[in-house]
Amino acid sequence: MSSSSSSSGAQAAGLTDRVPNWLVPNLSGLHIAAVLIALLLIGLLLVPVAQVMIVAFQDPATGAATLQNFVDFFGTSLFRESFWNSFYVSAMSVVVATAIALPLAYITTRFHFSGSILIQSLGFIPLIMPPFVGAVAMQLIFGRNGTVNLLLRDWFGISIPFMEGLNGVILVQSIHYFPFILINLSASLRNIDRSMEEAAQNLGSHGMRLFRRIVFPLAMPGYIAGAALVFIKVFDDLGTPLLLNVNNMLAPQAFLRISSIGISDPMGYVISVILVVFSILSLWASFLFMRGKDYATVQKGGGGMAKRSLKPLEKTLAYGTVILMLLVVLSPHLGLLLLSFGTIWSFAPLPDGYTLQNYITMWEGSKTFILNTVLYAGIAATLDVIIGTAIAYIVLRTGIFGRKALDYLATAALAVPGVVLGIGYLRTFHQIDVPFTGEPMASWWVIIALALMIRRLPYALRACTAALQQVSLALEEAAESLGATKRRTIQKVVIPLMTGGILAGFVTSFATAAVELSATIMLVSSNNDAPLAYGIYLFMQTPSGRGAGAALGIVAVIVVAIGTIASQIIIERDKKLKASGDAH
Repeated sequence: MSSSSSSSGAQAAGLTDRVPNWLVPNLSGLHIAAVLIALLLIGLLLVPVAQVMIVAFQDPATGAATLQNFVDFFGTSLFRESFWNSFYVSAMSVVVATAIALPLAYITTRFHFSGSILIQSLGFIPLIMPPFVGAVAMQLIFGRNGTVNLLLRDWFGISIPFMEGLNGVILVQSIHYFPFILINLSASLRNIDRSMEEAAQNLGSHGMRLFRRIVFPLAMPGYIAGAALVFIKVFDDLGTPLLLNVNNMLAPQAFLRISSIGISDPMGYVISVILVVFSILSLWASFLFMRGKDYATVQKGGGGMAKRSLKPLEKTLAYGTVILMLLVVLSPHLGLLLLSFGTIWSFAPLPDGYTLQNYITMWEGSKTFILNTVLYAGIAATLDVIIGTAIAYIVLRTGIFGRKALDYLATAALAVPGVVLGIGYLRTFHQIDVPFTGEPMASWWVIIALALMIRRLPYALRACTAALQQVSLALEEAAESLGATKRRTIQKVVIPLMTGGILAGFVTSFATAAVELSATIMLVSSNNDAPLAYGIYLFMQTPSGRGAGAALGIVAVIVVAIGTIASQIIIERDKKLKASGDAH
C-alpha cells in the first residue's frame, strides 16, 4: 500500500516537473498582493476611464464605432466656445500665476531680504484652501459691487472687471495655484550654477539682461514643472467655474451634460476624453520643451545666485511688491473669514455686522456632511497607505515582473480629472447592484470613498516610497539571517521604520480627500451621503446660505491646514530621529 502511494506521489511529482513554470507559477504572498492590487487599480481606474473612451467613440443608437460624436462636438458653437475658454483660462492663469510667483521667488532668493522664510511660507497658504471655497469670497472682494470696486468708484470713479465672466475664474485659479510655480521656481533659483552668473557678469551682462539671458533660462526646469501643473489643474477644475456661474467651459459642460441629460449623452464623454488628452498633452509638451537642453551644474548644489543687499529705494519697492502680492494672495482667506462671521454683506465694503449664527446654522445643517467626510476620507486614506506601502515594497524590494507598471498605473490617477473619474464610475457601476440591498452600485456611498482613494493614491504612494528608500536593505537581510520570515521582517522591521512616511501619506490623503469636489459631485445620490465639499457647494447656491457655507469652508481650510502642518511635523521629526540614529 505504501509502495503504491509512493509511486503515485513520484508520478505526480514527475508530472509537475514536466508542466511549464508559467502554467503553475510559484506565487509568494508578495506576488499575490501585486496581482490583487493590479486588479483593484484596473477595476477602479482603467475600466472606468476605458468606459468613458469607448462611449465617446460609440454611436449612441447602434453602438458602432464612430467619430461623429467628435464632429458634433466641434460643430456646436457652445462646445467650441467652451474648449477655447478652457484653454484661454488655463493659459492666462499660468501668466497671472507667474506674475505673482516670479517676483516673490526672485526677491527672496536673490537678495538679503528679512522675512524671506515667512514670505515663502505665506506664499504656500493658498494651497490649504480649495479654489471653489474661496470663489464666493473673492466675488465679494473683487466683484462688480465688491469691496475693491466700491472703493475705486468712491475715490476715482472707475470700476475694474476683476471677476466678470472668465476673468473671475482666472483670478481665483491664479491665486490658488501660483504656489506650484513659486515652490519649483524658488528651488531652481537656489540650485543654479553661480559660476554661470559670474561669468556673464564678467562679460558685462547685468540687470534685466542678466536675468533674461542667464538666470531665468537656468531656472527653466523648475518653472516649466510648476507652469505645467497650473495649466493642468486649471483646465480640469470643476468647482470654481460652477460656483462663479461660468458654465461655458469644458469641465462644467461635462458635468451639466451628464447630470441634466443623463449618462447616455455622448457629449459628456467626448468632453471627458478631451480633458484627459489635454492633461497628457500638457505633460508631454513640458517634457518636449525641456528635451535636448542641458541645465546641469558643474558644482555640487549649484551654489545658487549670489545674494546682495538692497539699496534703500530697492528695499522700498521690494517690500511694496511683496506686501501687495501677499494681500492679493490672502484675500480669499480674509474674505471667507469675514463672510463666515458677517450678517449681511451686499453693496458694502465690509459686512454690516458680525455674528456667530452662521457657525450655529452650519453645525446644525452640516453634521451629516462632516461625519460622512470623516468616514469617506478615513477609508480612502487608510486604503491609500496600505496599497501605497505594498506597491512601494514591491517596486523597490522585489523583482516581480510588471512592478514598474504597477507604480505607473497607481500614479496615472494624477492625469485623470475628477469629473472624468466620476463620469466613468457612473457609467461602469450604474447597472451593477449592491448585494443584498439591490441599489445601484453607482449610488452607493462606498463608491465615493473608493473614488477618493484612487484620486489620492499617488500622494500616499510617493510618501511611502520616500520612506522605504530611507530604510536600509541591510536591516532586512540581518533580520532574515536570524531566521525571520519575509512577512515577519516586513511587519517587525520595515513598517515600523516607515511609520513617519506612512503617517505623512495618511494625513496628506485624508486632508486633500476631505475637500475633493470634482469626483464626489458626480457620485452623490442624496444629501444624506454627501461629504463636506458637496455641502459647501449646496450652501453657496443661495445668498442666504453663503454665511453658513463660508463657516463650513473655514472648517475645510482648518482640516487641510492641520493636515498639512501635521504632515510636515511628522516628516521633520522622522528625519531627526533617523539622523540621530545614524549619529549613534
